Amino acid sequence: MPTLAVQNRSKELRKILTQASYDYYVLDSPTLADSVYDQLYRELQDLETQHPELVTADSPTQRVGERPAPQSVAVQHNIPLYSLENAFTPEDLSAWAERLKKTSKSAELDPELAYVCELKIDGSSLALTYEHGLLVRGATRGDGTMGEDITQNVRTIRSIPLQLQIENPPSIVEVRGEAFLPIATFNQINQVRSEAGEALFANPRNATAGTLRQLDSRIVSQRRLDFFAYTLHISGQDHLLLSQWEALQWLKKVGFRVNPNSEFCPTLPDVQNFYTKWDTERKKLPYMTDGVVIKVDDFAVQAQVGFTNKFPRWAIAWKYAAEEVPTIVRGMTVQVGRTGALTPVAELEPVLLAGTTVSRATLHNVDRIVELDLHLGDTVIVRKAGEIIPEVLRVLVELRPEGAPKLSMPSDCPECGQPVVKPETEAVTRCVNQTCPAIVRGAIVHWVSRDAIDINGIGDKLVQQLVDRNLVNSVADLYDLTLEQLLSLERMGKKSAEKILEAIQVSKAKSWARVLYGLGIRHVGSTNAQLLTDKFSTVEQLASAEQNSIASVFGIGTEIAQAVYQWFQSADNQALIDRLKASGLQFEAAASSAAPLIKTGLTDKTFVITGTLPTLKRDRAKEMIQQAGGKVTDSISKKTNYLVVGEDAGSKLKKAQDLGITCLSEDELLELLADSPDLLSTSTS
Repeated sequence: MPTLAVQNRSKELRKILTQASYDYYVLDSPTLADSVYDQLYRELQDLETQHPELVTADSPTQRVGERPAPQSVAVQHNIPLYSLENAFTPEDLSAWAERLKKTSKSAELDPELAYVCELKIDGSSLALTYEHGLLVRGATRGDGTMGEDITQNVRTIRSIPLQLQIENPPSIVEVRGEAFLPIATFNQINQVRSEAGEALFANPRNATAGTLRQLDSRIVSQRRLDFFAYTLHISGQDHLLLSQWEALQWLKKVGFRVNPNSEFCPTLPDVQNFYTKWDTERKKLPYMTDGVVIKVDDFAVQAQVGFTNKFPRWAIAWKYAAEEVPTIVRGMTVQVGRTGALTPVAELEPVLLAGTTVSRATLHNVDRIVELDLHLGDTVIVRKAGEIIPEVLRVLVELRPEGAPKLSMPSDCPECGQPVVKPETEAVTRCVNQTCPAIVRGAIVHWVSRDAIDINGIGDKLVQQLVDRNLVNSVADLYDLTLEQLLSLERMGKKSAEKILEAIQVSKAKSWARVLYGLGIRHVGSTNAQLLTDKFSTVEQLASAEQNSIASVFGIGTEIAQAVYQWFQSADNQALIDRLKASGLQFEAAASSAAPLIKTGLTDKTFVITGTLPTLKRDRAKEMIQQAGGKVTDSISKKTNYLVVGEDAGSKLKKAQDLGITCLSEDELLELLADSPDLLSTSTS
């Protein structure tokens, strides 16, 4: 039992860290230096490790799940999430307003309505449920009636409070909002995926949706999603709110991030002015927005006018037109990536597009070139895919110059001159010559990158020189570099050369996971590398593993397993491993101090915990079940073996009874765990 001083300290640390996180992620106004936050976080983590009974559901340490979720579970929304009717022109908006006024008059309401305008964030809608102020469920929109329970992932989003910052919170609050990726974060994710040879996300919206459906919340946490709350529903008559504008202020008060550009608009002309303003200003925002959501402010009016069979009558989304501009194709170049992938790029007459000057646009692959039937000198329409990556949308064939030559992918690599290939199962054309300078440069740039081996001082330009001078033809050659060789390079002083050699020596201590990621195996990003090295603690284990064994690692799958297996079958790659081992690189995981799981009759049994247990905190009960080999999920399904029931069990108990699932009291759970006495010795608080 922790002393009173320890209990008070842990409580104080939770309060300080929660406030600091709110200041940083919601208010964009940091109050603690990162180093101070990290120190306090570690102190709390240590206290909770020593005294697990101190862990609370809203502790900052509980943001990231320790284990991947076993599967996605469908859940029914307590309140449906309706989609919105779209408007594309001022006439569409006026027609909507007229229909609204007619409905208002027939309901004997004041036809002079006020509105709230909010930027329509291009992300993924979430439904969050809070019980007595604590976050208990996060779900995707799905079809509006049924969504997926992604609570574990939602808890990783720092701008979503784990506990409402209000005394005496309502018994149940449903909060709706949009999860999204800031543009800068999206670009960083795509850069990492590119370095790993993985397919790029098309836009932040797709990346957000894909991230939220990850089964491993550690991956979700790394991608740093953000969240804007935009409405709520409160059970009962407590904390009665009268309008949408009041709801936004209440959401801010209890700890949510609300879009600061929302605006109360007394009249429809005010709405039109808001739309016009942000049609221009949105290009300066750090996140994607594709329109304006307009809502009647008065909740009473909303309730009276109601819904159609698809949309709320009291709201509409006025969408922005995608910006498209014409320009002329002056040529085509082909880029060769580190995996040998050839990417065609259209060289354009420079043109202003979405606030920036564009002179190049991706053509994606050979199939896209054929589809466009692209010729030199064609006038094309260009847009920014996801408002970020310039792409050729279509060709204005009627403006094609007479005799214009057709553009096509080269049959030989533009870097090394060797024949290229296009696998039938892929859209990508590749150079398969592993000595191709572009592939060598890409492999080395990836190896020295921050998330891989992180060798300070070696950038793209230095890599170019090293390869052009034939000093480095593989990552292993970096460890044979001499001071004299570096001094022979342009603009290289002795001090800089010595620092580079020192950084190369330091890199030998990087972990086995980072070494595996640095090898640049297709589809193996930093997260997948960590998953693989958790399972295969030495390179020998991974190199000798069968493809099915690799694919059995959670989060890996068939495609990644095939790429890893084939990579290790190559004699050249085996020789590379031998050279790197001889140079002192780490190909074995550090010994883990984690205690092994205790295996009992509960192994692979699935539990759900509901209600308040008499003596055990829910997280402690979950930990005990997991240590005994069981699994704990948040939602009841046919695969659930046991429901652990406490006070105020709610709907889960009825569903379990309907499905014939065994229900356990806390005492009955402890009896099941009786074969693990070490667990029971610290079970009560």
